[in-house]
Amino acid sequence: MTKPLTHAKITPHRSSVRGHSNHGWLNTYHTFSFANWYDPQFVSFGSLRVLNEDRVKPKTGFPTHPHRDFEIFSYVLSGELTHRDSLLGGKESDDKDRFYRMKRGDVQFTTGGTGIAHSEFNEHTKNAVHFLQIWAIPWKRGLPPRYHTMNFDDEEKKKGFVTILSPLKGGPEATAEEEKKAEPTVEETIPIHADFAMGAGIIAPGQAFEWIVGGKATEANKRKVYVHLPMMKKGNSKIRLAGKEDDADAVLAEGDGAFVDAVHKGDKLSVENIGEVEAEVVVLDTA
Repeated sequence: MTKPLTHAKITPHRSSVRGHSNHGWLNTYHTFSFANWYDPQFVSFGSLRVLNEDRVKPKTGFPTHPHRDFEIFSYVLSGELTHRDSLLGGKESDDKDRFYRMKRGDVQFTTGGTGIAHSEFNEHTKNAVHFLQIWAIPWKRGLPPRYHTMNFDDEEKKKGFVTILSPLKGGPEATAEEEKKAEPTVEETIPIHADFAMGAGIIAPGQAFEWIVGGKATEANKRKVYVHLPMMKKGNSKIRLAGKEDDADAVLAEGDGAFVDAVHKGDKLSVENIGEVEAEVVVLDTA
């Protein structure tokens, strides 16, 4: 068992207190205040602003709608999600036949910046799509709109946490050339305009993974980590954080999350699977 991270403050955010709306075509849970659900306790966590766990029925979805000044990303857990936007291929486009059809392990990332319009539809005829929709607050407003799509392999996630997002090289003062190159701090990740990192791992029963706080990429020493256990195994997944065996707050069931405070860059946050099935875990690391 990993040595407990004794100084970490862990506050669970139980699935039962999340905002929830079932619109028929969309069944959605909100970790933070969103749409018609508002709770002053849950507005943001560092630069993390939105974490929605969505299921969208076949042949339905989100019609074209605008965004500005948010970093928006979708992490596909199962099914298919078809993305269209107003900047396909880096050019303005009204061609409705140009799209990205995302599947499990794909991440679609959008910098809203000065303005972008996109749609996300489940065009499959039979199967629902299950994904996480996440928003982060960028380090400055008025950025050039941009998108990225990458796949992150399950087999790698079964070996340990895989870093998915890391800050853009150049930081808040990135030049136009650095923006164009869009190089992330960590190779083979998606660059984000924030002191923020995202990781994901698929942990087998009895195994424990370690997330290096800061993702080996971020700047601020004092950090916050939000850990989320998606609802994927019919309620049979269970994890424990930070090696705190006697702390009920450190045990998460499906749909639960946890605010991990009072941690610093370089700390090792352990996540142990104490259930009987695989647990897919997402970590969101912010200043």
